[in-house]
Amino acid sequence: MLVPSYDVSALKTELNAKGWRLTPQREKILGTFLNLPKGEHLSAEDLHNELLEQGEKISLSTVYRSVKLMTRMGILRELELAEGHKHYELNQSQAHHHHLVCVQCNKTIEFEDVAINKHSIAQCQQQGFELLDCQLTITTICPEARLMGWPSALPHDWVCSREKAQTHLH
Repeated sequence: MLVPSYDVSALKTELNAKGWRLTPQREKILGTFLNLPKGEHLSAEDLHNELLEQGEKISLSTVYRSVKLMTRMGILRELELAEGHKHYELNQSQAHHHHLVCVQCNKTIEFEDVAINKHSIAQCQQQGFELLDCQLTITTICPEARLMGWPSALPHDWVCSREKAQTHLH
């Protein structure tokens, strides 16, 4: 199943249909995800920090409740990546995509694979299930960490240039 693309009016309609309302905080959260560059994921903490930087007065607990609600509604997609906490991305109406994640620098690369998606759909159909989401996360070591001698020869204070580059983005 592919989820329709969301905008603020679609979110408002769906929330109202379920007896909830579109709060300014929910609207800002959706707006933040709508404006994320393709392939970028945010943890609840990252999202909270981003909203605070934009001058929003919002608590971390409100962010957690909102992303959980938007995940249950199918607007956001919850991901388990390398850092040990959940990340979220907009659940676009596109082919399901998967992730390569470096355990050293946490660099995440998205990829699509039609064979994985077809196999998942076939397995669901065999069992009488309907596919809602298909996520494959492949745990990796990036080429830079391997070149630096991961794991034994890698200096304990080494920081991947990919991680440095990502730090400058936030």
